[in-house]
Amino acid sequence: MSKVWFVTGASRGFGRRFVEAALSRGDRVAATARDAATLTDLVTVHGDAVLPLELDVTDKAAVFASVERAGEHFGRLDVIVNNAGYGLFGAVEELTERQLRDQLETNLFGALWVTQAALPRLREQGSGHIVQISSTGGVAAWPLLGGYHASKWALEGLTESLAQEVAGLGVKVTLVEPGGYATDWGGSSAVNADPNPVYDPTREQLDAFVQSLDFGDPVAAGEALLEVVDSDNPPLRVFFGTQGNQMLPQVYADRLKTWADWSDLAVRAQGGQAA
Repeated sequence: MSKVWFVTGASRGFGRRFVEAALSRGDRVAATARDAATLTDLVTVHGDAVLPLELDVTDKAAVFASVERAGEHFGRLDVIVNNAGYGLFGAVEELTERQLRDQLETNLFGALWVTQAALPRLREQGSGHIVQISSTGGVAAWPLLGGYHASKWALEGLTESLAQEVAGLGVKVTLVEPGGYATDWGGSSAVNADPNPVYDPTREQLDAFVQSLDFGDPVAAGEALLEVVDSDNPPLRVFFGTQGNQMLPQVYADRLKTWADWSDLAVRAQGGQAA
């Protein structure tokens, strides 16, 4: 049975590849973008299988209206992909309040509004799959990306709770955690804080690290997402790309070691008989 998708941020990058992958196998897609004109080529090729919607995910009322329109148009919604987002680059000291609030409005609250708008229909259907596009930066952190990490770590926690809340309602939930890919995430779609020269050495180190990465192919990510949404038992979390499994096990090993090293203090902090 073909699926009906609702995908945010479909104009380029991952969002576009997810939409193309779904359409290529005969699924139908409500594709959203800030500028609906960027979706015209999809309609030209795929016709009525695409419902193009102009949407800024930070506009809560518009999100609820778009999800409702998509559900009414296609008669159901099967896969919700919260993909809209961008990168914010800057040391914590460099970030402005507006930059951080805007980051959270898009990367966190945008996903929240779409999720809340879709859930009543998914619950009524007794089926559906919510896919949150997180990042390896949602489970580990690097310098100069504190604002971005804040948005993705928050999305991870929100989604882990969500998965437990809807587990008995027929609704599946997955956090996709991509590593570095050949998208525009760090290019024209990114926001950069005004740099303080004191952090220039850290910027150079980060740039060198990024240049060393083997960037993934977004087309392959689109095909991989089909496997996730077709699974009878999809994962709560899944890495996309090779970097997660290469780097993150050591991050977790270090955390476990630190907790173990300080376990005596943890016990004393309990107080009472435990101490």
